[in-house]
Amino acid sequence: MQADVGRFLLILGLVIAVAGLVLMFADKVPLIGRLPGDFVIKRKGLTIYFPLATGLLLSLVLTLLFNLLSRK
Repeated sequence: MQADVGRFLLILGLVIAVAGLVLMFADKVPLIGRLPGDFVIKRKGLTIYFPLATGLLLSLVLTLLFNLLSRK
């Protein structure tokens, strides 16, 4: 039981660290947030970003990564 909790916390920490690295370097990746299908609505005093294509691409990449890592 304790080994399972420890493993979970270790994986969670690694995921948080990777997410932090992605956030630090996301502005240097040229297409993230600017793909076709990422919507930006600009109105007077309001800007809404809806990164649909980026979210789908990120979901696909993370799904493939986690599936590869979870195979035994």
